[in-house]
Amino acid sequence: MRPFFSSAFARLLAFLLLALPAGAEPIVQEKLDMERSGFEKDTVLRDITFRDAARLDAYQRMRAEAFKQAREKGSPPDVSQLNAIDRRQKLSFEDFDLAGNWQCRTIKIGGLAPLVVYDWFRCRVSDDGAGWMLEKLTGSQKTRGRFFTDGASRLIYLGSFFVNGEEPPAYGAGRESDQVAYVFRDREDGWRMEFPAPERESLLDILEFRRGR
Repeated sequence: MRPFFSSAFARLLAFLLLALPAGAEPIVQEKLDMERSGFEKDTVLRDITFRDAARLDAYQRMRAEAFKQAREKGSPPDVSQLNAIDRRQKLSFEDFDLAGNWQCRTIKIGGLAPLVVYDWFRCRVSDDGAGWMLEKLTGSQKTRGRFFTDGASRLIYLGSFFVNGEEPPAYGAGRESDQVAYVFRDREDGWRMEFPAPERESLLDILEFRRGR
């Protein structure tokens, strides 16, 4: 039987989980407990990989370090935009419909460059009967995936990265394409996704959404 973790990955998990708040239940541990019990709940725990569970467990630490680098070395106009996003109050998703067409832009924070704010592209959220599905429609780098409820004011996104012209792989295909994010509604008609420890370039990616203008 294939083990859950390699020894190197187990060490990485231990390092990342040091950032958990006292008393918090690691998502990695919840998933492991579920799988060991032999009972798979019909929740995000069933689908999320252990690697992505570890990334969510490390979210607060990765975010703090990314914002620190951005605020210290980013350009003042870009830092001003980032601070404005960060100040927004988190609102409930109850009675909020994500479905429809959106403008979306990526903000890369920390890592190879302290802060990069990209232009707006087009995204669409649809409801396939099982829940909300996201697809980034334009731009060279795309994402496609599904949302899961994680409380009234937060969702979890499991998706796949692909480039323009490629067929999007299924979530779980591997570290090169798997993506995970926390999702927050931060305006009456706007929301954002925060991807901790993305595979490429940065410490944190934000994908920000607004209705078409």
